[in-house]
Amino acid sequence: MSTPASSTLPPASRHVWRDRLSLLLDSTGEGIYGVDIAGRCSFINPAAARMLGYEPDDVLGRNMHELTHHTHADGAHYPVDHCPIFHAFRAGVPCRIDSEVLWRRDGSPFAVEYTSYPILEGGEVLGAVVTFVDISDRKRQESLLRHAHEQLEQRVNERTQALSQALTQLRDLQAHLEHVREGERTRIAREIHDELGSLLVGLKMDVSWLEKRLIDQPTLRCKCHDMRGLIDDAVVNVGRIITDLRPSILDHQGLWATLEWQVQDFIECSELRCQWSMDVAPGLPAPQGNFATAVFRIFQEMLNNVARHAQASEVHIRVRATHSDLTLLVKDNGKGAPPSAFDRHDAYGVMGMRERAGHHGGWLQIDSQPGGGTQIILSMPMSVAGQTMKTERAA
Repeated sequence: MSTPASSTLPPASRHVWRDRLSLLLDSTGEGIYGVDIAGRCSFINPAAARMLGYEPDDVLGRNMHELTHHTHADGAHYPVDHCPIFHAFRAGVPCRIDSEVLWRRDGSPFAVEYTSYPILEGGEVLGAVVTFVDISDRKRQESLLRHAHEQLEQRVNERTQALSQALTQLRDLQAHLEHVREGERTRIAREIHDELGSLLVGLKMDVSWLEKRLIDQPTLRCKCHDMRGLIDDAVVNVGRIITDLRPSILDHQGLWATLEWQVQDFIECSELRCQWSMDVAPGLPAPQGNFATAVFRIFQEMLNNVARHAQASEVHIRVRATHSDLTLLVKDNGKGAPPSAFDRHDAYGVMGMRERAGHHGGWLQIDSQPGGGTQIILSMPMSVAGQTMKTERAA
């Protein structure tokens, strides 16, 4: 191989230059060889010959593509026109490849990383210099690392699926417990109404009967009158307890009437300024069963949070129902809270609302900032309401 630098030296200096270059090629551990314009080997260092399984003299003058680069790793034929090494000197463009193999004399392949640079002299391409290293160990390590990564990914996916399944089962259990709890509330409310309510009504009738027969005893009549007042208070309290357990309006008049009743009750109890509206699509039937109960309980919790925590003077309530979705909005002008307050592990009210909504395919959005009030939006798909009603009827 000749270079512009060596061609300007006197013969003795050129001899020393070639000797030093030969020593450099012989001492390096990387494989280096050169090819002429026809692809024949013009020189090769011992490291390259050793890796290929040849003696240097056995390679000189032979076509290097046909000798060592003729086949892909998968056994497919490697045309010389596609070879980057030959492309390097034909187009005068260097290349660096680490995804191919070279073939030894015994027919075995080994992974290599090689570079090919064209040899230029006077603007004319004379061939190319190819440098390569055996990266079989590196490829094996990469394969092992890739295999370990795939195993890790598989384990992560398995754990993720297991956690997802456990979470689904937990949510199903939570929904079942809510269903059982609502059933128990309904039963207790009915028993209180039927048993205790009947006893109180009977007791009031007896006190009234006794009062009428004590005309000549003013002190006892006054006592009976006071007892009747206490019984009336007890009847009112029993009715409130029954309503808190399970408002009968939800079962008898449906969700729309229940939401309206809940707003009116909230306004009377909280004494806040309230702007509210209800927009229900004409002819849209009210959801029933577990879906209706979930919406009512979430709405109830939204209003209770305003009454207990907001310290607000005004609240906006909007109910909107279409054939596709049901949206409830509650917005107050209270003290607000940082977003992190709604994600705390002990924010059970918020967690309960989100779980109820998520079980029926809905979502809950909370926007709040300290001093900026709080807005809560519940969105529930009406398609799920219809499916829930069909499932409950079938059960």
